[in-house]
Amino acid sequence: MRPIGKVRSCFGEKFGVPRQPGLAGHARAELVLEPWCRSPEAVRGLDGFSHIWVIFVFHEVHGHGWKPTVRPPRLGGNQRVGVFASRSPFRPNPLGLSVVRLEGIREDPLDGPVLMLSGIDLVDGTPVLDVKPYIAYADSLPQAAGSFASEAPARLEVVVADQAQESFGKLDGSDQTVVLEVLSLDPRPAIHPESERVYGAQLCGHNVQFSIQGGICQILAIG
Repeated sequence: MRPIGKVRSCFGEKFGVPRQPGLAGHARAELVLEPWCRSPEAVRGLDGFSHIWVIFVFHEVHGHGWKPTVRPPRLGGNQRVGVFASRSPFRPNPLGLSVVRLEGIREDPLDGPVLMLSGIDLVDGTPVLDVKPYIAYADSLPQAAGSFASEAPARLEVVVADQAQESFGKLDGSDQTVVLEVLSLDPRPAIHPESERVYGAQLCGHNVQFSIQGGICQILAIG
């Protein structure tokens, strides 16, 4: 297999990427196809679907190895389950699967048809192996059981510190929304004993520094 394209994402690094697709609905990306499959004929009819499945490679962990059990963040990072009962990127084959919104297909004079995506959980540069249309009558199973991930994660309150108000106000409105959505999901590792630690996440081309205490995320600076 070889990648059909790469993702241009608002997430500049793995830290901060939502752990599931759709949790940050405004998080956006472009899927740029490789020259060998860039024909407009390859995406004919795809724009009639609101969502697509994206099959991709966890390229940033490729070659790092895997273990039979992992510690999912949803279990606090201190309980183990089998790797096949998780969505951990550290897998025997580093393959990921996400359902994302297809906002449209832009015809670019150099890159050909570019797929405009939102609700993504893909880091910039992610290689994509395939896309398939999401078909609601077959793919949506409301009665399905979700074990330890049966409900969406709780969200934090996000506030902007006084010293960051000016820089936050200079962000594009959609970028502001992405920052707030992502930080509300608490991107820290599941085990985070340093409650006063300042974290930084590369979001929408900016270094967003924040801390979390008492269930509240405070944006401290935006560079």
